[in-house]
Amino acid sequence: MTTERNAAPVADVEALSRNAGLIAEEFGRAVVAYAKPLEDGKPNTALAASVSEMVRTLGTVAERWFVDPHKAVEAQALIGGQFLALWGSTLQRMQGEAVTPVALPDPKDKRFAAPEWSSNPMFDFIKQGYLITTRWAEILVDEAVGLDDHTRAKAHFYVRQLSGALAPSNFLMTNPELIRETLRENGANLVRGMKMLAEDVEAGRGELRLRQTDPARFEVGVNMANTPGEVVYRNDLIELIQYAPRTETVLKRPLLIVPPWINKFYILDLNKEKSLIGWAVAQGLTVFVISWVNPDARHAEKDFESYMREGIFAALDAVNEATGERSVAAAGYCVGGTLLAVTLAYMAATGDDRIESATFLTTQVDFTHAGDLKVFVDEAQIRSVEASMKERGYLDGSKMANAFNMLRPNDLIWPYVVNNYLKGKAPLPFDLLYWNSDATRMPAANHSFYLRNCYLDNKLSRGEMQLGSVRLDLSRVTVPVFNLATREDHIAPALSVFEGCRAFGGPVDYVLAGSGHIAGVVNPPAKPKYQYWTGGPAHGDLGDWIREATEHPGSWWPYWFSWLEAQAPERVPAREPGGGRLPSLAPAPGTYVREKA
Repeated sequence: MTTERNAAPVADVEALSRNAGLIAEEFGRAVVAYAKPLEDGKPNTALAASVSEMVRTLGTVAERWFVDPHKAVEAQALIGGQFLALWGSTLQRMQGEAVTPVALPDPKDKRFAAPEWSSNPMFDFIKQGYLITTRWAEILVDEAVGLDDHTRAKAHFYVRQLSGALAPSNFLMTNPELIRETLRENGANLVRGMKMLAEDVEAGRGELRLRQTDPARFEVGVNMANTPGEVVYRNDLIELIQYAPRTETVLKRPLLIVPPWINKFYILDLNKEKSLIGWAVAQGLTVFVISWVNPDARHAEKDFESYMREGIFAALDAVNEATGERSVAAAGYCVGGTLLAVTLAYMAATGDDRIESATFLTTQVDFTHAGDLKVFVDEAQIRSVEASMKERGYLDGSKMANAFNMLRPNDLIWPYVVNNYLKGKAPLPFDLLYWNSDATRMPAANHSFYLRNCYLDNKLSRGEMQLGSVRLDLSRVTVPVFNLATREDHIAPALSVFEGCRAFGGPVDYVLAGSGHIAGVVNPPAKPKYQYWTGGPAHGDLGDWIREATEHPGSWWPYWFSWLEAQAPERVPAREPGGGRLPSLAPAPGTYVREKA
């Protein structure tokens, strides 16, 4: 029972009591699912290692402050003064006086949107106390003396995790919106939430597989990844998809897209409105896309060289057979772009000129200024990952998915915890988050090579990386390069991509798009959300380049197509997939993309 909408809800004691029993029952089910791996002798050692690393890192920060009595007093004064001010302002408010808040949340912070966070003195105190404490922790990390850059970055990362997890908005008794909702529903929201929690722990086989969208609303090949085409080649690592033409003539030079294997390729073919692949086909490109296998223990020894030879080289051979064209334009996204750059350096060293131009989408080749993922990379952490991979032959897809979520916990973790398990509401259908949760595994040899040679030792940009007996030198890559960065990218930062431009030996057109790693790339012309900047090659520093660059409204896609077309404008009659020397093996999007992690 409730009164009018804006009045305080009145709980039904009998219903509350009944739902309390159901909550306990579902919570018990979740505990049983969580304990199942322990009973089977498979404890979550990765979690223990992560906690140990966090304690060690934050302990190092604490040492810098508290071994010196003067620094310890300074640290206590930083927070003590603000809490005294908060106590004083709260007492004034309770006496009816108007006061200026000691700490205000960021206007974009949706956690404290409910009016009670400001109107109710108690919840306002809780909110401001949380903000004071978390900002104090950030200051301690910023101003700790003698920390190396990597330890400081890790400490900031762990502070973000803790502050995100301990936000009062995450707990029933300290969130006014949750209290109101629970009383209104007599706890039925918590019953639904505990049921979803139990289901998600069971789905994760003892680990929480946080649902961010409604998976029942999406199906690959039906309302996602549904641009028409055919699989025209398959081996142990790839299926190669050739897409059906939509124009009478096409550019003579085909386009080969190398997507990341960390995620599935259909980020570039989400649906008809958001498909870079479909749009490229509509412009008159013969588009081929590599769909990587979702590897298992059989692929444990597949390394970077394997991905080059059985991936890109095999695809080049297949494109030649399918179209009769020896030369292609190639495009690589994220780590797929890094592999493409490695391949181009290898081809330059061995006299292979089959790739005539390269497009890199949010791709790093110089990892000096690598993004937030670098906090996971040091010798100790890599050894831990390698030990875990050795047991299975691969890194479980959920580990990478969790790592990406942890980079933005207040966007990708805690809103869903509150919505799902405390409000008891199923998440809304969202195609991008469905793709994000459709995780892939990574072969042990490949992932170890990538972490060590790129993130840890930055060998590619230094000319020290080797594949087989060939030393790779990006300065020998002289084909035209289109290098797209996105302004808010936290995985491949714009600065990192900018600096990587200098490694190539040929002309590089650096383009900066608005938004981040995904939305900045998937920005279709029909419904553009963001702008882009052009300014030619990377020169000076990034700030100078941006100040001199030209801003354009809308999508960068047409600008890119003009760049491609200008290099090889000749057209030929459209090519039908599966109609030539390579017969169709399956309709797009193929079989590899459907395999779950």
